[in-house]
Amino acid sequence: MVDDADPRRAPVATTVRRDVLTLPAAPLGPDNPLPPLRLPRGPQGPYRIDERTRRELPRGMARQLAYEPLRSVLPAPLRDGYGRTREPASFDTLVLENDRLRATVLPGLGGRVHSLLHKPDGRELLYRNPVFQPAAFALNGAWFAGGIEWNIGATGHTTLSCAPLHAAVVTAPDGGPMLRLWEWERLRDVPFQVDLWLPHDSDFLHVGVRIRNPHEKPVPVYWWSSAAVPEERRVLAPAAAAWRLDRTRCLTRVPVPEPRGAYAADHFYDVPDGERRWIAAVDADGHGLVQTSTDVLRGRKQFVWGTGEGGRRWQEWLTGPGAGGYAEIQAGLARTQLEHVRLDGDGEIAWLEAYGPLTLPDGAARGDDRSAACAGARARLAEALPPEAVDAAYERWRPYADAEPGEVLATGSGWGALEVVRGGYDLPGTPFPEATLGPEQEPWLELWRSGAVPEPDPGGVPGPTLVARHWRDMLETAPARPHAEYHLGVAQWHAGDRAQAVRSWERGLERAACRWPLLRCLAVADLETGHGERAADRYAEAFDDLGEHGDADVVAALGREALEALLAVGRAEAARAVWERLDPRTRGRGRFRLLEARLLLAEDDGPGARRVFEDGFEVADLREGDETLSEVWAAAAPGEPLPSRYDFRMRPPT
Repeated sequence: MVDDADPRRAPVATTVRRDVLTLPAAPLGPDNPLPPLRLPRGPQGPYRIDERTRRELPRGMARQLAYEPLRSVLPAPLRDGYGRTREPASFDTLVLENDRLRATVLPGLGGRVHSLLHKPDGRELLYRNPVFQPAAFALNGAWFAGGIEWNIGATGHTTLSCAPLHAAVVTAPDGGPMLRLWEWERLRDVPFQVDLWLPHDSDFLHVGVRIRNPHEKPVPVYWWSSAAVPEERRVLAPAAAAWRLDRTRCLTRVPVPEPRGAYAADHFYDVPDGERRWIAAVDADGHGLVQTSTDVLRGRKQFVWGTGEGGRRWQEWLTGPGAGGYAEIQAGLARTQLEHVRLDGDGEIAWLEAYGPLTLPDGAARGDDRSAACAGARARLAEALPPEAVDAAYERWRPYADAEPGEVLATGSGWGALEVVRGGYDLPGTPFPEATLGPEQEPWLELWRSGAVPEPDPGGVPGPTLVARHWRDMLETAPARPHAEYHLGVAQWHAGDRAQAVRSWERGLERAACRWPLLRCLAVADLETGHGERAADRYAEAFDDLGEHGDADVVAALGREALEALLAVGRAEAARAVWERLDPRTRGRGRFRLLEARLLLAEDDGPGARRVFEDGFEVADLREGDETLSEVWAAAAPGEPLPSRYDFRMRPPT
């Protein structure tokens, strides 16, 4: 047998093939059937920028910090149906391979690069997660750790983290195969593509990315490529200062390097204009991963979990005991992830990234001389992949970005096809065929064709609402039946026209046979305006209207929101009535066990609430920064330390 590193081995042409990866995995479960009218919120409040830092901000950065923040994750659904029970499961993969590298891609999970293996020395360049465990880190919920992810849309992990992308083989600039991934990003209503190829005998995975705005008006765009690496690696970037964002939500300017603290933090490197864009993570021997790009991808970032107990618990939560910790090195369109970039109508933005191995010169990896280590990394990168080679690769790729895909390897959603049918867009290189349209798109096709929203079956669950301006305009002129008023209100709410949304829901409620969807929307509106008692009334009425024999997923989702609203205003008896009507399997889920502890506290049963914790539970969809676990424990067991299994605290006590 000839080893991969044997110089006698004949060169291998670049190939793309299908394969299967088996991992212990928690199933994703169903999406939440209720429209996400509110952004998921932590307890920290808005981001803060101290006055000194504010004065130091570059003008463009200050402008982009205020540009088009996200109102909600509509029209994407919340993905919170997963659990914590992992069983072996198979995932379809696409493997891109040449003589030097093997990249394993998960097209059904956001196009994540799960593994990047450097074959000559057998080194894995990424942190390869040994499990698939969804957690509530994406903008809309389900996300998982490890590999290289492509984040598009708005500040945070993309709503496509656990969603399928379209994938096909395309001809690469060197004549070999190129793997194309593409989808329609629904938060900003734009198509994008990611082209991955391995030039013959290259040590670098080339990645061409393009975002297009097919509309007449400008849109805000966001992009950060994030590569997970073993956490003990040293991160190097061409910057002497960074903007640090910690879990107190405060953005401050700090020198680089800064000692690693107890809590998680993001460091956005202030790479000077004119400096080559790169970031690397190397081990104690100077071996590791380097990422570089054309200058359009200007930002570089390091994320660490910190040394505290909460950070260690999160690492174990995401990867499993004994799996080792990870950090992230990232690259984005702006200096920080708090910014969004304007993309003009009928415009596009494109760039090229490259990922490959890096070995520092002897001695450069050791010691405290960071400038020497950065100089060594810069020199070795220049030898392996000069900046002019990156620019030339980008120019060679650009004509191929429009090439029509060949063999289809995976299929994404039908939302892009719906938009192409409606808008008549011509998008060379990223086809969205009508064959991908499905049941979720059918009501919207009917609205586009006939001008009317079809009424659902009696007792049926409303499908997803489209909220882009062109769909909202169609809803405003559709016959004002209850279901149309429901969807119109959701679209108006997303657009910021809250008063008109309430009026639409109230009009629909006057004639609706199925009242709970409209009552629930009105309850959320009450919460947003500080009318907690009225919100609780409407939630209770909505839950009564739904009935215990309604769709199981709706009963669970609506029951959870109703319990939270009733407990917030101290109505324990009404909350107990909702609790008793939930299915025992629903009550056994971790999120509901935590609600049970809160309910017992509201009933003045502190020992009972403590027993819930002692019996043990796991809140699968716990969000980073959510401090409910520690707060409820403190009320159930005053003065006693929080058990480590429940310690996910990501900021100092306040």
